Amino acid sequence: MKPYNAILVGNGTMGGRHRARFETCGVKFIAAADNQEEFDGTVDKLTCEAAGDNTSDGLPADFAVIASPASTHYTYAKFFLERKIPVLVEKPLAISGEEAQELVDLAAKNDTLLFVAQSECFNPIFLNFRKHFLAELNARLEAGDKLPAGNVRLEFRREHKYSERCRDVDVSLDLLVHDLGLFFTLFRYEDVDISFKTSAESRDRARLYLKVARGPYKGVTADFYVNRDSDVDVRTISVSYGRQGGSPGSDYTVSLARYLDNGEIAHIPDSLENEHRFFLKLLDGACGDWGKRIARIAADCVKIASRQ
Repeated sequence: MKPYNAILVGNGTMGGRHRARFETCGVKFIAAADNQEEFDGTVDKLTCEAAGDNTSDGLPADFAVIASPASTHYTYAKFFLERKIPVLVEKPLAISGEEAQELVDLAAKNDTLLFVAQSECFNPIFLNFRKHFLAELNARLEAGDKLPAGNVRLEFRREHKYSERCRDVDVSLDLLVHDLGLFFTLFRYEDVDISFKTSAESRDRARLYLKVARGPYKGVTADFYVNRDSDVDVRTISVSYGRQGGSPGSDYTVSLARYLDNGEIAHIPDSLENEHRFFLKLLDGACGDWGKRIARIAADCVKIASRQ
């Protein structure tokens, strides 16, 4: 793998994790900034150095990692995409659907990689669930089963205890986007209708109900519940198949997390490692269509999560 130079914007918890993972892959971080003032100074310094060495017409970076507060993602991502510098940005892509779509369109216009780090999509537990769930769903369809509303139901539940992190956005843009990202690797955004979405006044709890209203999976429903001020730590997907014709009903729940002895959730490093490997493959020019799909999914998640 060729050596890459990167810029880090946001040197907190997630920024540190991204930096550590990429450095194990041989990526060199030539600069890091933690706020707008540091960012402006870093950009000026790197631009002058590049011009002085006649090595570049702009920033001497192969890509940028944005792990700053969510409310700043749009500004930083746009800055790099306008200069045709690939970007890995933490979720959410932006805080409004309009901003998210603008970034996707800008990346396409400039033929520049835009990758949103929703690492749960690369969680090996979810990847295994996705494989078996779609196989089971397709087998039922091939057997002649129809999927009337409510016959196949998914429930996504994500809760954790109060944290000071990510307080610049409400729980939908903080947590709900994770499970929406999972859902839209299973079903198409264009086929889905929103039945209802509610948010608590505390901004820490929300519920969303989606229905697949078109396409081959018409009738599948999904219920989402997120809470970032909970007494428990939970990350689960539950599946319910009602009885239909000669097919038996079935219910099961998959935990997307591993738990420590004290009941707290253990970080699954494979998720970040898989995510970074895939990003570097995209950077090398592989899997281009998947890269564009991931960006579109991330924008679609913001469109729903930011809706009042």
